[in-house]
Amino acid sequence: MKLHFLRYFVVLAEELHFGRAASKLAITQPPLSSAIKSLEAELEVQLLIRDSKHVELTQAGEAFLEEARQILEQVARASNVAKIVARGMRGRLEIGMTGSQIYREVPDIVRQFNAQMPDVDVVLREMSSADQINELLRGQIHAGFVNASAVPPQLAFLPMAPDEFVICVPEDHPYAHCDSVELKQLEHERFVMFSRDVAPANYDNVIAIFSRAGIHPKIAHAARQWLTSIAMVANGLGISVVPRSLARSRVHGVRFVAIKGEQVLAPAMLVWNPAYCPPTLRSFVGWAEKVLKDSAV
Repeated sequence: MKLHFLRYFVVLAEELHFGRAASKLAITQPPLSSAIKSLEAELEVQLLIRDSKHVELTQAGEAFLEEARQILEQVARASNVAKIVARGMRGRLEIGMTGSQIYREVPDIVRQFNAQMPDVDVVLREMSSADQINELLRGQIHAGFVNASAVPPQLAFLPMAPDEFVICVPEDHPYAHCDSVELKQLEHERFVMFSRDVAPANYDNVIAIFSRAGIHPKIAHAARQWLTSIAMVANGLGISVVPRSLARSRVHGVRFVAIKGEQVLAPAMLVWNPAYCPPTLRSFVGWAEKVLKDSAV
């Protein structure tokens, strides 16, 4: 059954006049009459009673009119949905993130994207940076917020706003209320370090800080999440080097002190695989870029 035949029938049923219906459809009367005859022949049902002066619906025509309207409405909805999805305005996105990213721009990006694209469900999954990279390469998540300064060449990325490493000490530590401290002053401290297998970039950056200061840290404990490192510090198990953004966690019992004469950035980026990039993801990346630019102003 041809869809435009249904449209012709609905307009004619509403107008009950071939001339007015043809004019409304922007066609001539002969193709309209031919379409109605073809429709009736296909259905093997008379839909209209017509003569030179009169057009009216049969009972079958009245019943068919309701169904035809519903079909046309459904087709219009389906067309609209397809266009919305094609523009990246409906769907579902699974986005990985490390736990510490909740204290950076991730919440703002997701909130603002949700406000603009309410029909796109964004699902955040807490994962290590290494796990995110692996799943991105296999197309198992759409994007990820990772702690890294470089990613495999198959992946695309958008750098996050700069964050710097600072010293996290217990609130009763001698340096707890200092504006800054030299690492050399901490060479005899016990450190809580981030596990390298979770985020190699973060681990290597912290080790580089110590190397430039000419000290070899005494590593007392290894943590797999920044918040675990801070919790260990709060419980007197050592001190740690962490991103400054973690101060937003408001963990009780710790202080964050700048490293004197040293500014080392804690790298982070939004990463995705261009080989698995639906329109919804393109919209998300575009919105993330806007939020990051606005936050940098």
